[in-house]
Amino acid sequence: MKVLLIAGGWSPERNISLMGAESVRRALLELGHEVTLFTLDENLDALMDAARKHDAAFLNLHGQPGEDGLVQALLDRVGCPYQGSDAAGSFLALHKAAAKAVFRQAGLKTPEGLFLAAMPEEGWEPPFPYPLFAKSNTGGSSLHLSRVNSAAELRPALQEIFESGSEALLETFIPGREVTCGVLGDEALPPILIVPKNAFFDYHDKYAGSEGAAEICPAPLPEDVLRRVQDAALAAHRALGLSCYSRADFIVREDGEIFILEVNTLPGMTDVSLVPKAAAAAGLSYVSLVGRLLEMAVQHRSGKHGD
Repeated sequence: MKVLLIAGGWSPERNISLMGAESVRRALLELGHEVTLFTLDENLDALMDAARKHDAAFLNLHGQPGEDGLVQALLDRVGCPYQGSDAAGSFLALHKAAAKAVFRQAGLKTPEGLFLAAMPEEGWEPPFPYPLFAKSNTGGSSLHLSRVNSAAELRPALQEIFESGSEALLETFIPGREVTCGVLGDEALPPILIVPKNAFFDYHDKYAGSEGAAEICPAPLPEDVLRRVQDAALAAHRALGLSCYSRADFIVREDGEIFILEVNTLPGMTDVSLVPKAAAAAGLSYVSLVGRLLEMAVQHRSGKHGD
């Protein structure tokens, strides 16, 4: 099969995207596919022509473009199958405030949040107590994520987010353990317990390798908690209208209450990323995972889209 491997982009997560793409490229070659790496930069207008010349696309993009549904919409226009969710599901998941509304409609618990489209006036205070989290509403990889402990820390945290070009989301602090759970097809993978070295799972903890957070899979939690995390990951996946795969992030409180934070529609795909790690715990090698994703892409979309 001729596969167009799309990576890069212009978000702050560009380098992470390219790192994962190299792992995916090796796996696709091992599976016997012909691979063309399309580094998405300023050549967006060439994407559809490139896609027409390939049997399928494999997306390894993070943030915008990629997780916002733009690339998916362009591929749909030329009938090129791709792994992951369509444009609508991708955008809903990326827009954290919108996703939280969807979660609540589905009966999932999520921390109280407040969407901010612009910097509030001087002296403004949020409607919930400190500490709280300030995050980019459409960013990923924990970029521009801050734990805000006081009013003095709030404006600098918001300023960083707005200067990045994003809207902001404020969320209440929920004490507990950080757990992530992947979905592959219609099944939830084994949950992973995140043990950050810093105060929370920030950018450094995610990408510092052995110097970063410990990622324990399967998570050493009670069986009923693991099952409820998996059920919640599947419920969020379905509520957002996602397909193929995703990864949901949670806080599990000491009393076992589960709060969903967000869902990633194009999870990291280096061979040590979270979804590949969970797939390995379920008996699926990295190469087999890549093959399964490509197979699901073709089965799900071939013949359904086009001009």
